[in-house]
Order: sequence, then structure tokens, then C-alpha cells
Amino acid sequence: MRAVLTVLGSGTSMGVPTIGCTCQVCHSDDPHDRRTRPSIMLNYADRCVLIDTTPDFREQAIRERITRLDAVVYTHAHADHILGLDDVRPLSFRRPDRIPLYAHPDTAASMQKIFRYIFDEDYKYGGIARVELNHINGSLELFGAQFEPIKILHGDAEIHGYRFGSAAYLTDFSAIPPASMERLRGLDILFLDALRHKPHPTHSTVTNSVRLVEELQPQRAFFTHISHDLPHAETNRNLPPHVKLAHDGLKLEFDIA
Repeated sequence: MRAVLTVLGSGTSMGVPTIGCTCQVCHSDDPHDRRTRPSIMLNYADRCVLIDTTPDFREQAIRERITRLDAVVYTHAHADHILGLDDVRPLSFRRPDRIPLYAHPDTAASMQKIFRYIFDEDYKYGGIARVELNHINGSLELFGAQFEPIKILHGDAEIHGYRFGSAAYLTDFSAIPPASMERLRGLDILFLDALRHKPHPTHSTVTNSVRLVEELQPQRAFFTHISHDLPHAETNRNLPPHVKLAHDGLKLEFDIA
């Protein structure tokens, strides 16, 4: 089964341009240097599945003309990955049932605290997103495709990327455990965190992610969660031929099942 992966956002937690910044990338005329917060959309079998809902989801959804949403799968509960949940409201009103959300138990618990009004059955003011939060406890089947959680380390925190068919999406990691590495070899498409060149305690660098690509040998690799330290065109010129920086709006076809 073929699928289309769309990069909704390729930026870091503060986005690019970053508020108040006067650097070259934040003032670039290259549209590839405009990066909203990190998320992807998967379209297959006439369905639409998101990984994460960023604070920029409204802008992303309008840009990509999203008219339906069938499920959202979450990587972790940091603000840049969940705060767009409220903006699924108009899409939830377009369907007879609630939009299913899928998250590991610790992520789900944080979401329930942050969005208490959405999950409070006694909320009486109306207008809330019609969603249903489900726990992930293993591989997840959605509309004929398997979503396999991949454990990764975000500093000291254990979070999750996902493999789906011949592709995988890993954002916000500083290290990948050996067992997870074994689930990522020889893919068609591999997305990896590559924040910047300078080391960071909770994110991968360009050099480290290039090394991972060399070990894992995907056909195509794309770096995401990109800061304003990396100009798009210049960085791409210095990457291996099958490795590129992702950019907002990038679309890729692959086999999801």
C-alpha cells in the first residue's frame, strides 16, 4: 500500500524564524529556511494520520489544505509536539465520532493535565475538540498499516519515534539504543533529528545523524527539528547525496504496508 508523507514542520521548538532573532537564517529569503514546529502527515487508504500536533498546526493545516483527520500519534508531551491539539477542533466537528489520539501512558497523562478542559467530562462551556485519548502499549494498527514504537533517548527522557512500513520518523533524540537501531536498518525513508552542528544535551547533531545514516543505510534520509544555525541550501551542499534537510511542505511517496 502506497502512502504520501508530508512534512508539516521541520523546525526546532522555537521555530525559524525565531522571535527576536536577527541572524542570517531567520532573515533568509529562501522559503526552505522558514520552519514551523516538527510534525508529519501520512495519507494512505483515503485516511489522514498525524504524528504530533504542534503549536503551528493551524498554519500547517491551512497550508496543506487538510480537510479530514483520522488519527494522531504522539511522540512525547513537550510543548512543541502537543500544543496544537486544540486546533483539531474544526476537523473533529466534521466527523460523527471522536478523533482517536494515541500516546504512551506518561505522554497521555501529561496531555490530560495540560488539556484538562478537553478531557473533563463535566466541562460545560462547549466548543472543545472531540477527541478520544488511547494508550499505546505496543505496535499499533491504523487503517491497515502498522506503527511500531521505537524507543529513543531525549537526554535522560525515554520517548518514542515510529516505524511505519518502509519508513521511520525519529525526532528529538540524543541517542538511539542498540535494540532500536536494529529496527531501523535498510529502510526506504529515515527521518532523524539534526538540530545543529554544535553538540546539544538532548538532540542529535548533523555529524552524529550523518554517522547514523551511514550505519543504518536507508535509501533516503532527511534531517528534521532543525534550528536557525543551519541554512538550508548551504547545509545540503555539504551532506551526502542521499541525505537532505527536510523542509516544510516536503512530500515523499513510500510503501507503508
